[in-house]
Amino acid sequence: MTEPRNLSARMAHWSAQHKKIAIFGWLAFCFVAFAFGTMALGVTSLDASNAGVRESGRMDRLLDRDFKTPAGERVIIQSQTLTANDPRFAVVVADVLRRLKANKTTTNFTTPVQDTGLISADKHSALIDFDVAGDPDTAKDRVQPILDTTAAAQAAHSDFVIEEFGAASGDKQLGKVFTDDLKKAGELSIPITLGILLLTFGALVAAGIPLLLGLTAVIATMGLLAIPSKIFPMDDSIGAVVLLIGLAVGVDYTMFYLKREREERREGKSPEEALQIAAATSGRSVLISGITVMIAMAGMFLTGDPAFQGFGAATILVVAVAVIGSLTVLPAMLSWLGDRVEKIHLPAVKRLRPDHGESRFWSAILGPVLRHPIPAIALSAGFLLILCGVALQLKTVVPGADTYPQSLPVVKTYNKMQKAFPGGETPAQVVIKADNVRSVAVKEAIGQLSWRALYSNVMHEPILTDVNKSGTVAVISIPVAGSGTDATSRKAVNALRDQILPNTLGLVPTIQDYGVSGDTASSKDFNDQMGQRIPYVFGFVILLAFLLLLITFRSIVIPTVSIVLNLLSVGACYGVLVLVFQHGIGKGILNFSYTDGVAGFIPMFLFVILFGLSMDYHVFILSRVREGYDQGRTTADAVAHGVKVSAGVVTSAAIVMVFVFAIFGTLQILFLKQFGVGLAAAILIDATIIRAVLLPATLKLLDDSIWYLPHWLEWLPRIEREHGPEAPSVLAP
Repeated sequence: MTEPRNLSARMAHWSAQHKKIAIFGWLAFCFVAFAFGTMALGVTSLDASNAGVRESGRMDRLLDRDFKTPAGERVIIQSQTLTANDPRFAVVVADVLRRLKANKTTTNFTTPVQDTGLISADKHSALIDFDVAGDPDTAKDRVQPILDTTAAAQAAHSDFVIEEFGAASGDKQLGKVFTDDLKKAGELSIPITLGILLLTFGALVAAGIPLLLGLTAVIATMGLLAIPSKIFPMDDSIGAVVLLIGLAVGVDYTMFYLKREREERREGKSPEEALQIAAATSGRSVLISGITVMIAMAGMFLTGDPAFQGFGAATILVVAVAVIGSLTVLPAMLSWLGDRVEKIHLPAVKRLRPDHGESRFWSAILGPVLRHPIPAIALSAGFLLILCGVALQLKTVVPGADTYPQSLPVVKTYNKMQKAFPGGETPAQVVIKADNVRSVAVKEAIGQLSWRALYSNVMHEPILTDVNKSGTVAVISIPVAGSGTDATSRKAVNALRDQILPNTLGLVPTIQDYGVSGDTASSKDFNDQMGQRIPYVFGFVILLAFLLLLITFRSIVIPTVSIVLNLLSVGACYGVLVLVFQHGIGKGILNFSYTDGVAGFIPMFLFVILFGLSMDYHVFILSRVREGYDQGRTTADAVAHGVKVSAGVVTSAAIVMVFVFAIFGTLQILFLKQFGVGLAAAILIDATIIRAVLLPATLKLLDDSIWYLPHWLEWLPRIEREHGPEAPSVLAP
């Protein structure tokens, strides 16, 4: 047998010759990586105070460094009949205050007696402000006794509303919902993936291999994350992202590999020949696809956003691990199992074994598409362009309380406070840094600032000022009109930044730095940052993907077509997001009510993930087309055969991802719904309309011109394809 020279084939050849080393070495690697990373090093989490960008991010870091703001809590006392001036109301306020002060972890109380701004305009509501002592980052772990105290006060005064909301209590309840959602997604994704793989392969052993590779890649990555997290701290949701991407690419790569190996065995090849052909062809596609996915994920580093940079490092790592596993342990397992991979048949599942590897279902669809490519292109592209047109209405927001499940007690309390004290729960935070913020000049400027803020009619009482112990940093909390993330709230922040602060704080020479933070400012800064960086991210991903495909297929047409189709897929995905989450189509089924916009990180995140995952299918199909062409078929025949033999496995792989991503559409947190629905819709569109209709129709219409390479690019490396032991590959310069 000729020694293979294709890189993926050489790796498979070595693994098949050293099965025990490859298999047990992989398991040992996964175990050691997980144990070392999670136990010895530990993954560094992204601190919320270091996650912001632009002015708000700068102010958050200043506060984290010089003024560790305690976790603030509020208790609302509300009566439908009595006002705050009524003696009975005052007695209830005093009793609630006494109960709260009895807790050892409560401090820094402010009452309606001290600040009349804590009494609502209609006098039927009053607030008690206080802080949870200790580290604000762990306050949620100490807030339950305080919540119990508030509940006891409510039980003692049932004719009043007495409820609590704040940084600690909000984080506690919302964090639990978020954790439960991610846990649900993880628990459901594995059995759903296994079920679809069982339907695809009809045998338990064959179905278990892709899942095993994906899960071991995820386990290893969860440990290895400890290394890049020292440079790029990881968001708390990184585990769910790694699981999703790891399962997606791990299952995809294994299915491509395994399907090709089984196909060659049905064609009469020996087990060794079948494995070598699968390694040299599908293995090569896996390598190219993996590099393309990692290029797409690397685009997140250009956003300048710490959370995105962590996601970029994590997704690149899990894809790299999945690729390595696909090229090493997978061929070793297939060599060890041989035809036993078909063992443990499921009698209830009738597997469709296509003749010569061609899918009968997709052959029936592809026939009319290839006979009438122009109508096929017009209809499919027209539909996608309509969705892309809808995508132009896309509006991004940073998720606020109105995007959380409205049935949660903490959200109901928030809404009551927001109604009684507009903007009080999402205030703008003006941060001042000076040698002495208690100086007369600074106090005068703060007074002017407060007066001008109220005069603007988009900011309200109570305006509260807090100063650090050293007197070098002051924080002025100013309630803003609106929901906190809408146009009215943004108008308030703009007024502060552009007019009020420059004409008050900006006139005091002793003030070293000042700026606006808070939810509204952070939302605006994030959207501005993404708007500025999007061209760089898109340009980086598209350019590098183009160059990789150019070298791989030695054609300038194929990468151009590939990128245009991928952009159509992404644009259509954005259109679906607009229809569902802005126009509200299907909101009753998905169980949400907020339709003001899409979470600000979703479009960028979806672009890099979809661009990468779409290239998986694209490279796999085009590799089969090129393989057929190199074997002497005409371009038209190569397109027809390539799509027919690959469409089935591409569809199966896509179904796995669609169902797994769709799980997120059932979760409670809205941005997780948006993430899941967007990914599921895009993968479904990509695997059907794009890959089964638009791509083959376009290739058929372009015919031999798809292989066009200008003479001035002939110097590009020539990577020959290896089709089996009878045709060893070479790498020519």
